Amino acid sequence: MKTLIKDVDIVTLDEKGTVIRGGAIAIDGANLVAVGEAPVEFAPDRTIDGANHVAVPGFFNAHCHASMSLVRGYAEDLPLDRWFNERVWVAESALGPEEVRAGALLAACEMIRSGTVAFNDHYFYMDHVAEVVEASGLRASLAWCQFGLGAGKEVGADLPAALAFAERFHGEAEGRIRAMLGPHSPYVCPPAFLREIAALAKEKGLGLHIHLAESEEQVSRSLATHGMTPTRLLEETGVLDVPTIAAHALYLSDDDVAILARRGATVAHCPITYAKLAMGPGDVPRLLRAGVNVALGTDGPASNNDMDMKEAVRFLPLLQKLARRDAEAIAGDASLRIATQAGARAMGFPSSGVLEAGKAADLVLFNFDKPHLVPRHDLVANLVHAAKGSDVSHVFVAGRLLYENGTILTLDEEKIRAEAERAAFRMVSRDLTVLREYQS
Repeated sequence: MKTLIKDVDIVTLDEKGTVIRGGAIAIDGANLVAVGEAPVEFAPDRTIDGANHVAVPGFFNAHCHASMSLVRGYAEDLPLDRWFNERVWVAESALGPEEVRAGALLAACEMIRSGTVAFNDHYFYMDHVAEVVEASGLRASLAWCQFGLGAGKEVGADLPAALAFAERFHGEAEGRIRAMLGPHSPYVCPPAFLREIAALAKEKGLGLHIHLAESEEQVSRSLATHGMTPTRLLEETGVLDVPTIAAHALYLSDDDVAILARRGATVAHCPITYAKLAMGPGDVPRLLRAGVNVALGTDGPASNNDMDMKEAVRFLPLLQKLARRDAEAIAGDASLRIATQAGARAMGFPSSGVLEAGKAADLVLFNFDKPHLVPRHDLVANLVHAAKGSDVSHVFVAGRLLYENGTILTLDEEKIRAEAERAAFRMVSRDLTVLREYQS
């Protein structure tokens, strides 16, 4: 399928930050063949009028728990320890493959509608999530969460089964699925288990997706128990010997930051969760100055309440400007780059995140024919600070049109919404138990 988008404004996010007014984008199959001016000989099968629209690379959600959409609004106004112990880890005692599939389908609809083209999921029953990825047309990096607490204490799969999942699905769905191993965190997983899963990842050529340093208490406990910070523990156990996406990493010493930079780790930053659970803002400019790859995520809908990456794109600079008292923190198109190409690199899709000839055709169009997007002094500023996820009009992944003017073309959204609501109420009406305890 060849597609021509004509008369469209283009925020390329290339090295120069090129912005093109009234240009064209030519797509052939899964790739971009021209950005700015279409070749004279290009004969499209489909032409889209891009007048009053802005094209930008699609968003890569670098850390989420997609199926937690079923507990949206179920764990409200609680600090982190009570959020885990009283609501989330209790509700998950009733979690099964049907709930995971229903929640992932609901999340896929939400993500597509708001311009996400790929998500990095860390949860359970990931074979069912992989089926959702294949059906939806999205890209994804999938990790089956492991606690490392022994037989009978994992959800749906022990480590050998999680590894089997990763080996089976890595590269599936025409290359749209990547797989990783998913140790939960250094505050849950014993050091011996971290060594074991890190060694497996290295042997099999897989990356790791893990939570890190979410609170000051986690750091203090690690120092008392292991004599080192959580970040140093990850290095000592070999976790950082492989490509690692560390979610959160809010409480880091200078040495921790240097470790993450030296080891080429990615920090997945989820600012809306941090504000909602009063966890602290983190220091993104410090990470960037040190050379750490910082990507953007929504986290799960149990803490964020939505999976709208466009909202996170705006909230990231706002929170950092306020926390640093520096209006120049995370300026210009930095938030867009963090939300696109930084996540794409970390998740194993290096051809995405920029609109250039030869790159992957993973892009979205925003309808700028809206009062809140006029005047257009600065398209980048309008995208970061004024545009909303609901302004997305078209979503392409690997050249395939997934969403057009309010309609998802790959999924039955009405059916998915109804089934997800039934699954959510059924899940929390069961006899619930405490799966594990989070200690603050």
